[in-house]
Amino acid sequence: MDIITSLEKEQMRTDLPYLEIGDYVKVYLKVKEGNRERIQAFEGTVIAKQGSGIKETFTVRRVSYGVGVERVIPVHSPKIERIEVVRKGKVRRAKLYYLRDRVGKAAKVKTKLTRKGLADNAVEAENSEEQ
Repeated sequence: MDIITSLEKEQMRTDLPYLEIGDYVKVYLKVKEGNRERIQAFEGTVIAKQGSGIKETFTVRRVSYGVGVERVIPVHSPKIERIEVVRKGKVRRAKLYYLRDRVGKAAKVKTKLTRKGLADNAVEAENSEEQ
């Protein structure tokens, strides 16, 4: 294994959840203001994922005060405190750039429905593995 690959492997994060296109996520980012650091949440829909390995990024879009705001975030960035998946989205595209042209309810992504028993068992299994 060469030096660059080994360095990249050290920097990669494994503590973040798997994100899919269309998911509504809440990304908690560390923001430095002067000499103090605080956590700022950015909440929106994942409209794109690009790259692989240490260079992997995802784009989160939200509408703030009537203006669309998109943020490209590196997946393995040390500035990410944590990522919460609020709800899964049901989409059939790899990139959701068409949401830029939509307004109001048309800009929403449908929620992916799962069977209650299976979803509850999966969450319980994850929680038991962590403890």
